[in-house]
Amino acid sequence: MTKLLEFETERLRLLPITKADAPYLLALMNTPKWLAYIGDRNVHSNAEAEVYITEKITPQFEKLGYGNYKVIRKSDGQFLGNCGLYDRPGLEGVDIGFAFLPAYENKGYAYEAAVKMRDEGFNSFGIKTISAITLPANLASQKLLEKLGLTFIKMIQLPNDEEKLMFYQIHK
Repeated sequence: MTKLLEFETERLRLLPITKADAPYLLALMNTPKWLAYIGDRNVHSNAEAEVYITEKITPQFEKLGYGNYKVIRKSDGQFLGNCGLYDRPGLEGVDIGFAFLPAYENKGYAYEAAVKMRDEGFNSFGIKTISAITLPANLASQKLLEKLGLTFIKMIQLPNDEEKLMFYQIHK
């Protein structure tokens, strides 16, 4: 496999998530906001996090060269959350997504990481359209998506899912 790209911003490093990141992903996936706005992925141990990474994250990196990145603060190496570009079945365009541990919310990290992912999606990966989905109750996500330049298009439902989601897009 070719070497996966890594990215830097002024304060952050964005690195492809690997099996070694299972403890960080486990903590993130069980935060109240993840559970409320993204959903319970039934990842409740390091072993389950490793399986999730192996089955859900690694294959997309191998197929497309991009995916789910861990966000690390440069100053101290602290894991803050994740941000990435996802090939989500049933969704038009490549999906941008982000989630941060509660201690690192409202500090501009999500915006800084997501701007980098948006720009790299267009420039490094040749993506023409970036989409995003969020629950109507997730006002912080909506605000960030709009700040990134994405526009609300319509309400949608993903296949085999009853939840109505807000669908956003931006074109290069």
